[in-house]
Amino acid sequence: MEEVLFFIFAFLSTIIGTIAGFGSSTILLPLSLLFFDFKTALVLVAFFHLFGNVGRVVFFRHGLDKRLILLFGIPSVILAFIGALLVNYINQNFLKLILGIFLLIFSITSLAKPKINFKPSKKNAIIGGSLSGFFAGLIGTAGVLRGAFLTSFNLRKKAYIATASLIAIGIDLTRIPIYVGSGFLNSNFYYYLPILFLVAFVGSYTGRKIVDKIPQKNFKKFVLIMIAIISLKFIYEGLVF
Repeated sequence: MEEVLFFIFAFLSTIIGTIAGFGSSTILLPLSLLFFDFKTALVLVAFFHLFGNVGRVVFFRHGLDKRLILLFGIPSVILAFIGALLVNYINQNFLKLILGIFLLIFSITSLAKPKINFKPSKKNAIIGGSLSGFFAGLIGTAGVLRGAFLTSFNLRKKAYIATASLIAIGIDLTRIPIYVGSGFLNSNFYYYLPILFLVAFVGSYTGRKIVDKIPQKNFKKFVLIMIAIISLKFIYEGLVF
């Protein structure tokens, strides 16, 4: 039953991530911690995140912004490598605390100031790429941070999805080998991968079909409130255990 729930959450996370405009891992990772330890959840969600972003690039590939991919993507990949290496040296409960604080700050800030933005400059692209890559490698989720910087460049919706997804693929291809090489993925979970691949592609396709049919502003508020509630749970666990 737990396995079925995990895959249902994964499917819904892909759809929500596509529609809401930020990474499915932001939603799925906290939910995955209900079923797995942090490192197992981290690597499974990383694979799922990779599969989902491959699907989004396939479905939205005509909107890629090559300049942003280089400015944002290169520092993202470098810092993701560093962040992933640090996972082995930081206590898992402390990582939960970092994850909870990160999600809570973002959700509250985004709810209070929905139009918060950064100046669309080369400097901010590099800073945004570095920060989002580092957090993606360290705590497994930074799509919301990446999105906060990328939206400042006023990309068309489909261009934003395609560009953000390709950058995320670069990050995932950097951090996943480190996670696997560090023994995060037990052989008992290998059979999850083809199922996650299928779920991610079907979810991305479904999200593509409905991305223009749901009011973006109201839906984002709902997702941000849920993230804030979930983040409190992990802040508590990080402080108490």
